[in-house]
Amino acid sequence: MQKLLTRVAQANTLLCVGLDPTGSDEDVTRRLPQVIAETAPYAAAFKPNLAFFLSRGNGTQLLRQVVAAVPDGIPVILDGKFGDIANTAMHYAQFAYDVVGVDAVTVNPYMGADAVVPFARPGKFVFALAKTSNHSPIQEAELASGEPVSEFTAKLLADLDATHGNIGLVAGATDAAALSRLRQLCPTQWFLVPGIGAQGGDLAAVMKAGLLADGGGLLINASRSIWQAEDSAAAARELMNEINEYRSVTA
Repeated sequence: MQKLLTRVAQANTLLCVGLDPTGSDEDVTRRLPQVIAETAPYAAAFKPNLAFFLSRGNGTQLLRQVVAAVPDGIPVILDGKFGDIANTAMHYAQFAYDVVGVDAVTVNPYMGADAVVPFARPGKFVFALAKTSNHSPIQEAELASGEPVSEFTAKLLADLDATHGNIGLVAGATDAAALSRLRQLCPTQWFLVPGIGAQGGDLAAVMKAGLLADGGGLLINASRSIWQAEDSAAAARELMNEINEYRSVTA
């Protein structure tokens, strides 16, 4: 967590650059370090999506190259949405942290705390799914108490963070009202926020709903809008500046 906080403060950015590389293996291998180098000045973190690497024969090697290409001091979040328990979860954690060398992961917590805790190593960070950017009848379903599953999950994650101190939430930008309710339940935790850009999330509404009083607490992810841009540096800089405009207004 400290690595992220330091980066946010030093670079004055909440932008998470998602890496969902499309194209031939040759093109992706060539372009990944270029995009990382061009967008690094504006990135609070990088988030490679595991699926876009595992679908390639050299996927693990590419992931390790991504970590090596990211400048020191910028966290790397492996977006694997891991969701198993016991020894299986431990092996996923070993893959992410020891083989690939990332700083954080995304986890699916719907098997309970046992799916989250194995990733909560000291010095690492976990972003667990609470309310994703797609329409999910499961997350939106109401329990007998009338509470949505997503909010019940958020409270579980808040309790885990109180114990471990390194657990945040994934909260989609496409439902700012739901994100606002999650912020009420989790008043200090960091949220990783997908859904801005290609998925149509409202940045202004998200910043108003989730930004902490100190101007932090949100990592705004953009993937396709940066990867597919003719000028990835310009796309990253423009979004970072837009985010910061709302930070100054909201904070």
